[in-house]
Amino acid sequence: MSQQILIVDDEQDFLDSVRRALLLADYRNVVTRSSPLEAAALVQEGEHFDLALLDMRMPGMSGFQLLEVIKGLSPETECLMITALNEAKLAVDCLRKGAYDYLVKPVMRDELLKTIERALERKRLLDIVNLDKRIGTSAAARSAPFAPIVTASRSVLKVLREAELHGASHVPVLITGESGTGKELLARAIHESSPRAGSTYSVVNMAALSATLFDAEFFGHTKGAFTGAERNRSGYLENAHRGSLFLDEIGNLPLELQGKLLRVLQEGEFTKLGTSSAQKVDVRFIAATNMDLEKLMARGAFRKDLYYRLQGAWLHLPPLRERREDIPLLIDHFLGELSRSGQSFRVDPEAIGPLLSYGYPGNIRELRAIIHSAANLARGDLITLEALPEKLREVAPAPRAVAVGGPCAPRSLAEVEKSHILEIYQQTDGNKSLTARLLDIGLNTLRRRLELYGVP
Repeated sequence: MSQQILIVDDEQDFLDSVRRALLLADYRNVVTRSSPLEAAALVQEGEHFDLALLDMRMPGMSGFQLLEVIKGLSPETECLMITALNEAKLAVDCLRKGAYDYLVKPVMRDELLKTIERALERKRLLDIVNLDKRIGTSAAARSAPFAPIVTASRSVLKVLREAELHGASHVPVLITGESGTGKELLARAIHESSPRAGSTYSVVNMAALSATLFDAEFFGHTKGAFTGAERNRSGYLENAHRGSLFLDEIGNLPLELQGKLLRVLQEGEFTKLGTSSAQKVDVRFIAATNMDLEKLMARGAFRKDLYYRLQGAWLHLPPLRERREDIPLLIDHFLGELSRSGQSFRVDPEAIGPLLSYGYPGNIRELRAIIHSAANLARGDLITLEALPEKLREVAPAPRAVAVGGPCAPRSLAEVEKSHILEIYQQTDGNKSLTARLLDIGLNTLRRRLELYGVP
């Protein structure tokens, strides 16, 4: 697991045994120190820890004093105190100072791991609660699994940060949003940011799963379990053991099959067709839907108990019309896709207005299809208004007539250039790189023009 854990105890045998226990439990980032002064120096130098396990009595600095140092510099770090039997009062004082809990020596392995798991889960939930205080708009700040998701939208960045925090746990995740908003891309990123990243990630389209084949596909079967079962076959659950299973279009799962899925979520086991014994399975479920599950529950078409089991964490991706600042970025991204295939395209400024103004009921998927289709229809490397679908051309502003010698007399070339540059700059929400690309001018040239126009 990716959480960073600090263990401080002056007994080397205890340090070694706890470190081994954590490594066996898949906690990979474990730092040990036998000196509390060295541990304090690490925190003072800016080293971040999600959790610290501190012995109460150590030479040079007590665990209580070290707790004060850690909480003073890194209040979000959860701290667990290790005490002797006669130190209950000291332990209570530590709780008042911000420690999460205390354990009494000798510490049992199962108790230690459960307490650590609870402490890290508390930290994860607090991180989500305090998310707005820390969220930034820089895509570079995102971890690698989420980097392919193109966005500058604050609402989407918040979803990505929540997804990253949920990814560190094993709770089921429910992703909602209209078709084409990127639910499957987000689901894969959650898996790749999780402790299960090295294991199987499987996708099941629940809408395409028939009731007659559900048991065989999901649970697997043995040879001869039914007519046509000529060999043993593993199901989705067995294949995803220790990995993640993405249940796409979960709202389309027939009601009579929802109870079977619920049992797996509740019990962590299933029975393969042709056998009578239950088989344990360790699977992280990520489900997605573009349907309103609450309306389905009200109609009795979706089980409430299954809904609440799936909704260990809930993430909602807004439609593209509610995150218009992403449209220029996505256009640039899709043009980049085309350039990687050996073609280089740019968009005629006349076509930018309709691309930015259209409502995109099909969301990101529709925008990508429009750009790729327009590229196929383009003459040369320029995507013009004529190459766009008719539904976009209908939102294009009508050309303004200019009466020679009238009140709208022709403007100078410099005035026309300024107006045109500022119009495209405004349409791209101030994205200088995309504006320069659309205008087919150098970025430094654009910067000089904007400086001349008094635009920062």
